[in-house]
Formats: sequence, C-alpha cells, structure tokens
Amino acid sequence: MGASPTPPSAEPAIAVAVSGGRDSTALLHATARAAQALGVAVHALHVHHGLSPLADAWMAQVRAQCRRWGVHFHLTRLTSAPAAAESVEAWARRERYAALAGMARAAGCDAVLLAHHRRDQAETVLLQLLRGAGARGLAAMPASALRSGIAWLRPWRDHPREAVEAYVRRYRLRFVDDGSNADPRFARNRLRLQLWPALHRAFPEAEAALAHAAMRASEEAACLADLAEADAARVVEGGALWRSAWLQLPSHRRALVLRHQVSLWCGRGAPDTLVQRLQEELPLATGGRWPAPGGELRLYRGRLTHAAHGASMPARHTSGETPVPFPAVVMDLRTPGRHPMPGADGAWLVEVASEGGIAIERLRAVIAGQRLEGDRFQARPGAPARSLKKQFQSLGVPAWARSGPVLRSSDGQLLYVPGLGMDARAFAEHGALQFTVSWVPAALV
Repeated sequence: MGASPTPPSAEPAIAVAVSGGRDSTALLHATARAAQALGVAVHALHVHHGLSPLADAWMAQVRAQCRRWGVHFHLTRLTSAPAAAESVEAWARRERYAALAGMARAAGCDAVLLAHHRRDQAETVLLQLLRGAGARGLAAMPASALRSGIAWLRPWRDHPREAVEAYVRRYRLRFVDDGSNADPRFARNRLRLQLWPALHRAFPEAEAALAHAAMRASEEAACLADLAEADAARVVEGGALWRSAWLQLPSHRRALVLRHQVSLWCGRGAPDTLVQRLQEELPLATGGRWPAPGGELRLYRGRLTHAAHGASMPARHTSGETPVPFPAVVMDLRTPGRHPMPGADGAWLVEVASEGGIAIERLRAVIAGQRLEGDRFQARPGAPARSLKKQFQSLGVPAWARSGPVLRSSDGQLLYVPGLGMDARAFAEHGALQFTVSWVPAALV
C-alpha cells in the first residue's frame, strides 16, 4: 500500500531507499542538495516493516524531512509475515526489495540509491566468509546491479563510515536510532558489536583490506562465471545436462558447471550439499532423483534435468508399466480451455491448432480413462503403430512423464497418451477446425 504517490513524468528522477537511519538520511539529504541544482526530482522510498512499535514515528519523521527538503515521499506497509522457520532478516530483506522496486516503478524511476558504505561492505565479506561462501559471495555488494528492471546503485560503497558520520554532524541531521540494531539474535549485529571492535583494534586497516578483497573476489567470480558458461555450452543441450560430456571435465570444473546450471534451473544459488551429492553420485548413477530448490533433479538416460514442484507424478503414480487405474469418464472437449476430469487429479487442456490436432467433432464424447494392455500408439503419420511400452522406450520418455489418463474417441480409437502426445492416426485433415489435447496434473492446473 503506497502513500502520497507521484505519477511518473518526463522530468528526470532518482529514487533513494530511506529507512530513517543515519546512513540513508544522509544519502537522501545529499541527493536532494545535488538534484536541486540539476533539476532532477528525488523520490524517497520508505518501507514500514511493522516490526517496531516506533515504526509509525520513523515514518512520520522521514515524511517531514521529505517535505522540508522538497522530496517526493512514498510509503509501503508490509502486510506479510515470515514463513515458518524463515529468519526475520531474510524475510525483511526480500520483502523490502520487492516493495522498493514497486515504489520506484510507480514513481517512474529506473534507479534506486542505497546507502551502504565501506564498513557495510567489509561486514558483508566477513558474514559471507563465515557462511562458507565462494568468490561470488565474497564479492559482497556490487556498486551497481540491475534487478527487476531497476538499477540498484551504491554511490557510497567505497567511502568509510566516518565520512558519513562527518556529513551528518556537519548538517546536523536528525535520524532514527533503531534499537533492534543492538539485538544479538541477528548475525550482523553480533559481528558489528562484538567482533568488529576487536578486529579493528588488532587490524586498523581491516575495513579497507576487506573491501579490497571483495573487489578481487568480484573479478574472480566474473572469470569463473565465464568459464562455467563455456563449459555449460559443451555439456548442456535442450535444457538437460549430459552426464557423459560432464564426466569429461576436470572434477573442479564439474562442480563449477553444476553450481551454474542448478542455479539457472532453480532461480537461486545451488546448495553446497546438493552439488557435493551430485559430484559423488552422478559418475556411477544410471538414474536417480535429487531434491532441489523448487523441485527436483532427475537423471534419465544420461540426461540430468530439473522438474519444478507439480511436474512430478500424481499421487496415483507407478514407476513400472502397470496402467494406472483411472475411472472411465465420458467428456465433451469441444471447447478450448481446461476441463477438470471427475475422479482424477488433473484436467484436460484443449487448445486450437493449425495442424496435428483432432477434428472438433471427434471431441464431442471422448472417453478418458486408463491404459489397456493392447493399446498401440502411432507417433507420426506413416510410422507403424507400436505398443506403449516400446514407444516410451524408443522415445526416451521417463516414468514420471507417463502418468495420467489416456484419451479415446467414442469408438475406442486412442487419441492421446501422456508422455507421447497425440496419436497420429487421429490427426484432422489439413484446413479443418482442430484442437490439441493434453493432460495437466492437478498441481499445475
């Protein structure tokens, strides 16, 4: 929910993420001063997390400062809550960035300034190191990044914290002092309050050294990413990683390309435990399934693929060739769209086709039900009709893709088989009104 929205305009504009704390208050003030001379509109983006009883007062303070400094104020109140076993820090960060992106787009801004400085960068390097991160994690926070169509910029990332403190004193800026920053339950607070003072006493140049290490790690992470992409071009084809090609790589590059490909499949970093398991088990495996973020990895006929949650077999699944006992149901599928099947966990998807479909009149009273022992399937026009088992094997259809009811015409002719598709004997004549039909499991409906 936003407050005081400002419609986008042709006027140049920049957004600043403002919590009300010292660093973001200083950045907002400095941006407003610089923008005034340049004729650039400034938009302050404030996220109300609802975690502190003082949150309303902080919001009011930021709003008042924006009014005095000629800055447009935007507000989002978070209404969600952390999931079970999810850390408050992770939840707040995810929701905060989503809210900031939404407000920036609404304000017509394609860039958001963040107030992180060099001490923040050094602390992030240490936290990533303690989490066992590699080069990508140790690179910490980039000076600029493009996500969700927004450029996230950290103009003060390489400036010391003392410079920000001096700016606040010079302009006598009032800022929020969030008491949760002293809560030792949060990892960054423990590092900042307990570890950093001792580290700074023993190594006064630690902040600059760690920031320099992050820069080096960023360069090395970019090189490793290039190598992983080059290796992926050799071992990944059609969205699948070929085990035989992968085994030809040196072991350390196998791990690298696994992390790269699993991250692409899952939309997030590959868990180290998963990469280690794959390193140990893939070389000798002929088949297998491994839990992965958002779904699972599946090895079949030398191809490793990712299946999202809901793409696996329904509860009625069988891994063998015994037909699944679906009830026989007569259905009218002459209308495009999804048609739930009574007594089954899924629906039939009917779509208009230019060719390779079934004539509309044949879909008036089709029979959806189980496979029969004598069923034969024709994969393409002119090809011989073969048993379903032979077709599955010759086309390399994995067991989990074969589950679901088959579809027959009113005279018993096979029309559709999950994993094989439309039977070529049922194809309509060219130019006729025709539809394709497919089975969609309940989790995907």
